[in-house]
Amino acid sequence: MRAVQQNQFGGVEELYIGEVANPVKKAEQMLVKVHAFALNRADLLQRQGKYPPPEGESDILGLELSGQVVEPDSHGKWHKGDRVMALLAGGGQAELAAVHKDLAMPIPPSLDYNQAAGIPEVFLTAYQAMFYEGNLQAGETILIHAGVSGVGTAAIQLAKEKGAKVIVTCSAAKHEACLALGADLAIDYKSEAFEERVKEYTNGVGAHMVLDFIGGPNFMKNIAALAIGGHLIQIAMMGGPKTDNVNLYPLQRKHLTITGTTLRSRSLEYKADLIANFSNDFMEPLSTGRIEPVIDSIYDFDDIQSAHRRMEANENVGKIVLKLED
Repeated sequence: MRAVQQNQFGGVEELYIGEVANPVKKAEQMLVKVHAFALNRADLLQRQGKYPPPEGESDILGLELSGQVVEPDSHGKWHKGDRVMALLAGGGQAELAAVHKDLAMPIPPSLDYNQAAGIPEVFLTAYQAMFYEGNLQAGETILIHAGVSGVGTAAIQLAKEKGAKVIVTCSAAKHEACLALGADLAIDYKSEAFEERVKEYTNGVGAHMVLDFIGGPNFMKNIAALAIGGHLIQIAMMGGPKTDNVNLYPLQRKHLTITGTTLRSRSLEYKADLIANFSNDFMEPLSTGRIEPVIDSIYDFDDIQSAHRRMEANENVGKIVLKLED
């Protein structure tokens, strides 16, 4: 089969489409013919040699896919021809992928393969962070950084569907996209002090939760933006993992909770439970279009380098998808 390969760790020029052996499925897995997959920042990091796959997982890039079952699992959960979208720890950027039976979801009839490819990783990441780790409730206020990212666009919609108030940060040119998804306030992180705008918007209370992708540069500002009893969820560190001049006093005074989390390295059991609960909570609004994947662009499989360049330049609003078949 053909799959995304690389000559060595490094820039986008190291990527190419090459021939590799077909995956061999295990008893609880099924073999899926991949129609489309979406790009994630984890793919950029893995390409650079900074984020290796968990032990025992495929070293082919790719954390999510959409496709059609060609060899069902031995337990009879899925059948040949079923349309599925799936979460993986690696191996999705290929013509075939071995997928665990409990890490796949049926594609709603209203969605095509390209749309479905943009759902698993970002919606499950946002769901896990906000509801598993943060227990976000209706009426609470959440600050979501990187609002136009894949996870950001998913988080906005899930939080609004839950009944929360949503504040996002993004560049001014991308405010309209976030507001169209339901965000109540968009803050230009380049020209405004987001922690002050959050306090102003909430009449001095602050946000009950902050979903942060940036890391060190945002840390103390996030602490300042949080309400008493607030929760900081750290899911990425695009700005680096370190920060200077940390003051622990506000953590104690405001009774704050800080949680770091990532989805890729979670256990199979954790992911299966997450998918089951996400499907129960949000598959109906996904099926009816109340929430939907935000697709920035669709590239052909062979144009993998261009897709990486677009994400690396932060040009995308939502998901970058690569298609193998319509």
